[in-house]
Amino acid sequence: MNSGILETAKSDLDRNGFLDIAVDPKLDLFVEIEKLKKEKNAVILAHYYQEPDIQDIADYIGDSLGLAQEAQKTNADMIVFAGVHFMAETAKILNPTKKVVIPDFKAGCSLSDSCPPPLFQKFKEQHPDHVVVSYINCSAGIKALSDVIVTSSNARVIVESFPKDQKIIFAPDKNLGAYINKVTGRDMLLWNGACMVHEIFSLEKITRLKHQHPEAKLIAHPECEEPLLRMADYIGSTTGLLKYTREDDATAYIVATETGILHQMEKASPEKTFIPAPPDNSCACNDCPHMKRNTLEKLYLCMKYEMPDIIMDETLRLAAKKPIDRMLEISAAAGL
Repeated sequence: MNSGILETAKSDLDRNGFLDIAVDPKLDLFVEIEKLKKEKNAVILAHYYQEPDIQDIADYIGDSLGLAQEAQKTNADMIVFAGVHFMAETAKILNPTKKVVIPDFKAGCSLSDSCPPPLFQKFKEQHPDHVVVSYINCSAGIKALSDVIVTSSNARVIVESFPKDQKIIFAPDKNLGAYINKVTGRDMLLWNGACMVHEIFSLEKITRLKHQHPEAKLIAHPECEEPLLRMADYIGSTTGLLKYTREDDATAYIVATETGILHQMEKASPEKTFIPAPPDNSCACNDCPHMKRNTLEKLYLCMKYEMPDIIMDETLRLAAKKPIDRMLEISAAAGL
């Protein structure tokens, strides 16, 4: 690779969020990525919402809790995080001495963006008698302002670990917070944030689908809005949804979450039918545009050149690590 071309690509990182270098179409990227994993002692961690090719090349596929746990225990020298920015940040928070790279630095999160740390700091100061429980889908700045982090897999257990009279702020997802309030009987104060992917499902289209497929069960992620959750046959985290479809005896499911999970569902239960819940727009599917910024080509380039990489202020990292450690401790004690 000509060094001048690489320097030009580096200079474009701030604009593009990824190395803008042409990849030889003759390359077998699966073979090349496996070579790079061995050469660099690298591990690829991928979220269920990544494209199928990335899921198939990953060393570990999981939801936010599983990915955080895997990042905590890895012996790799380099962590390649195929997900969105806050996930790679979490890996860096837990692994300050390791290089953490992400295929596309601008793979963000609408939910994380809905909770800017300066505004949340003021909100927190208005409620000094509240502890702060934050969903992991947030920036390092929000984590640093939190007492404990949760995922959709462990949110109920962690909220219930607090005394019933303890006042709680739940951020940033109002839908997940409302669901946890409902199942625990709590009255947490909710920050007004939401995930764009889980708020655009069309109740009308889903109702029509249920009439067309009466044998299909509706399963939903708790980031969905409450009217949809009321219709659901099962509500659970991404991993919970996957496990349910493996163990349940139904033959068809309408899946109300990001469509990337269907790849794992179809692999685990090829005899079953999985129908993506339709959003309230002209598209028949429901993809996260941030998750889908990552591609196999970008994954290869970020491993080859070890960038974009996550750099973090040490004071911020240490402050953000405390509530993550607390989450991992409570989860381990609960057997999660």
